[in-house]
Amino acid sequence: QVQLVESGGGLVQAGGSLRLSCAASGRTFSYYIMGWFRQAPGKEREFVAHISRSGGYTNYAVSVKGRFTISRDNAKQTAYLQMNSLKPEDTAVYYCAAEDSAELHVRPTLYDYWGQGTQVTVSS
Repeated sequence: QVQLVESGGGLVQAGGSLRLSCAASGRTFSYYIMGWFRQAPGKEREFVAHISRSGGYTNYAVSVKGRFTISRDNAKQTAYLQMNSLKPEDTAVYYCAAEDSAELHVRPTLYDYWGQGTQVTVSS
């Protein structure tokens, strides 16, 4: 098992930046594909980005591509989401998740472990 704790959320003006962190403990971090998801009020949880075990492959939702960057530091057992050029529509609770799989997926139901979430609010 792995335990995940997100941090770094907050209130930012449109056009600003935030960096989210996801600290893992438990089983070896490099075993897991890591993903970031978000959920706005009244909406379903949606895929934001994911990264392969080694960090060599990443994929992004169309809505964030070019603005967000996912990365990981396996030695520190931490995943990151750098968010630039934030928009009010990026406002949501952001979750990191871990998947014990060799394949990258965008469906949240396929991820095995979840953090508690961190709120990101972007004001216009």
